[in-house]
Amino acid sequence: KKHTRISSSAVILNKENLNIGDNVYICHYSIIDASNNVTIGDGCQFGAWLGIFTHSSQISVRLYSGNSYIKTKQSERVGYVKGPVNIGEHTFIGANTTIMPNVTIGKGCLIAVGTLVNKSAPDFSIISGNPGVIRGSTLDLDIRYFRDSLVHKDYFDKKTLEKFLKNL
Repeated sequence: KKHTRISSSAVILNKENLNIGDNVYICHYSIIDASNNVTIGDGCQFGAWLGIFTHSSQISVRLYSGNSYIKTKQSERVGYVKGPVNIGEHTFIGANTTIMPNVTIGKGCLIAVGTLVNKSAPDFSIISGNPGVIRGSTLDLDIRYFRDSLVHKDYFDKKTLEKFLKNL
């Protein structure tokens, strides 16, 4: 994409399974494991040392002895978790955050520094903690910036914009 920037120190595994929007920034020393598909919407920004993982072997690797883990097909490994990660447009993810498989993060979310995201979150969520918990809505946070501005015209769908403008 024309305006997407990915740090030269970032690592992307299985690039063919990464669907990335425009105006995205991925900061230094991040890793995106797209082996089971990662989708990143337009306008996202990710802090440094971010990890996005579409598989997790912390259970299965312990259940196998010696070389049997490597010799067993991924699809047959007991306890092996895999699934896509989807990140909605205009989402900001702070540094040192980890996103686990089978997670969908909605549009316009804010993920705090150091968060472990292991559950999906709806549009406009503020998430923090280990594990991550929804702490609020970016709509409440952002309303003060939209009072005298038209920057929101591309940020909301029509229904959300109408609801939001009623609260101004």
